[in-house]
Amino acid sequence: MPYSPQGGRHELGQNFLVDRSVIDEIDGLVARTKGPILEIGPGDGALTLPLSRHGRPITAVELDGRRAQRLGVRTPGHVTVVHHDFLHYPLPRNPHVVVGNVPFHLTTAIMRRLLDAQHWHTAVLLVQWEVARRRAGVGGSTLLTAGWAPWYEFDLHSRVPARAFRPMPGVDGGVLVIRRRSAPLVGQVKTYQDFVRQVFTGRGNGLKEILRRTGRISQRDLAAWLLRNEISPHALPKDLKPGQWASLWELTGGTADGALAGAGGGAAGSLGSARAGAGHPGGRASASRRGVPQARRGRGRVVRSSTGTEQGRGRGRGRPESS
Repeated sequence: MPYSPQGGRHELGQNFLVDRSVIDEIDGLVARTKGPILEIGPGDGALTLPLSRHGRPITAVELDGRRAQRLGVRTPGHVTVVHHDFLHYPLPRNPHVVVGNVPFHLTTAIMRRLLDAQHWHTAVLLVQWEVARRRAGVGGSTLLTAGWAPWYEFDLHSRVPARAFRPMPGVDGGVLVIRRRSAPLVGQVKTYQDFVRQVFTGRGNGLKEILRRTGRISQRDLAAWLLRNEISPHALPKDLKPGQWASLWELTGGTADGALAGAGGGAAGSLGSARAGAGHPGGRASASRRGVPQARRGRGRVVRSSTGTEQGRGRGRGRPESS
């Protein structure tokens, strides 16, 4: 059954989730987690209201001022609705869960910011279907996923048909669950991600030739590694699993089993960082802390921000992501 017949504003790229079964599915996934909840783009509260029944503190960051005001009146005291652009909102400094129906044209910018952020341990995101598949490594990993896989696990949970949204986008959505690893597979972030980028963009007919051209691994060690991991010399970087990337990195002299992005921490990397979001669809993904109030508990409260802006929320309803 639809949750609400109302649609989103075109200029904000809004596609509201209205399918009750999908709402219940996401609510169930979040219910299995612990800690405060940070919601991206609550809109009219399709997810916010069911989530509020768990009694956990919720901060819902909404760009549309009118919807933020209305939602603030409808929510209980442990829910704080913040009128702000999530790409510029200062994220909490305590362990928390992230959930949201992410505007399709902002998926990469938002995901890059989250991956570079600290403290959150689980993210349940409704994103464009093809983006969800790529991030989960279906059909092979991407540069972004391989670069962050030592610190996060990406799980494709389900496909959401376009008819579950109002207005209906031109593509399906997908529920993607991201969990921070309690024990990272790699110690260094930037140097590891630089290596992954070098391999993904390297020239050569397969991994053996690509890795040989990097000059980081001896031919003897490389041949033994390929044999030990049962990897064809002609395999491509996208074919490697997270554990194989970690062991390959260790083979270059990098440090494994690091602790930079454990359960409560994060790290600034060269892939997926907020700074790297500049120039990406959706605009700049850096967080501005100036003049931005921290979310506070209140009954039906809307926290307004002097820096709340619609920058980066351009037209793009149902527009496919570019990466």
